Amino acid sequence: MPPLSLGLDTFGDINTGPDGRPNPMDEVLREVVEQAVLADELGIDFIGLGEHHRNDFAISAPEIVLAAIAGRTSRIKLGTAVTVLSTDDPVRVFQRFSTLNAVSNGRAEIIVGRGSFTESYALFGHDMRQYDQLFEERLVLFARLLREERVTWKGQTRAALDKATIYPRLGQPLTTWVGVGGSPESVVRVVRHDLQLMMAIIGGDPLRFKPYVDLYHRAVAQTGQQARPIGVHSPGFVADTDEQAREALWPHYQAMFGRIGRERGWPPVTKDRFIGEVAHGALFLGSPETVARKIVRAVKGLGIDRFDLKYATGPQPHAELMRCIELYGEQVIPMVREMLAEKATA
Repeated sequence: MPPLSLGLDTFGDINTGPDGRPNPMDEVLREVVEQAVLADELGIDFIGLGEHHRNDFAISAPEIVLAAIAGRTSRIKLGTAVTVLSTDDPVRVFQRFSTLNAVSNGRAEIIVGRGSFTESYALFGHDMRQYDQLFEERLVLFARLLREERVTWKGQTRAALDKATIYPRLGQPLTTWVGVGGSPESVVRVVRHDLQLMMAIIGGDPLRFKPYVDLYHRAVAQTGQQARPIGVHSPGFVADTDEQAREALWPHYQAMFGRIGRERGWPPVTKDRFIGEVAHGALFLGSPETVARKIVRAVKGLGIDRFDLKYATGPQPHAELMRCIELYGEQVIPMVREMLAEKATA
């Protein structure tokens, strides 16, 4: 397995200006590019951009933003978190990412999934009653596009292909992950298509996902495949002290989960629940040492090869996000590597 990879994810959350009003989406998108450039300068391994189609997130076409980032960076891996494959055309997804992979000299990655929001179904004319079928068929086709030069495929959710060659071809391999929210069927699907498992752990003790890791390895052994890297995506925030991190994030966390909760009928989020998630759950928040220790616990407890911190949650100001990235790159990542090396030696 390769060395541990440590990355960042963002959805391009709409933040607020000094007057308290939401900033324009175009400004937020430019800020995301600046955040990625800083991450590259600091040696962070990966930047992932989530795809959404709603008014609280600015990124609806992550590949375009990633291409802009590619032109201003040299080493950081560029990917999504996630690409909503269910409501996209796998052929066009392949073309966009094979192009991004080419212009970035092999730095493109993709995390495909169903997404945690459903606005794209109606927007692009898809039926929610085909929720499972859409994803399964599109994942089958996308996996074949990655590996076959001439693809013949037939399904019920898009036009068939007959010995089709899709351009541009991949000059270099495209690392492909499947985002999984926590169902055994989803884990087995990843193995069936011989792709990489990315677990979205956004609530509760991260170690409760250990049975899914064990299931992955059992399924790999049964199929005779070679195990691939396993990753985790979790929210968090880094500040100079634990208290500063809590007080900086709480109002934005409350705003975002309060808004989503009203849409979905959840009870209002409380500060006690927030603090509990920081102390015992999947919110990787605090000083650099606190966050580093929590990452090490997840890496060792789950046996993962990649950790991505979703560093933006709600309308946090750009300056706070830049400071978080700075601390993550300059302090958290070196601490994580040092702690893991000490455990390995012990």
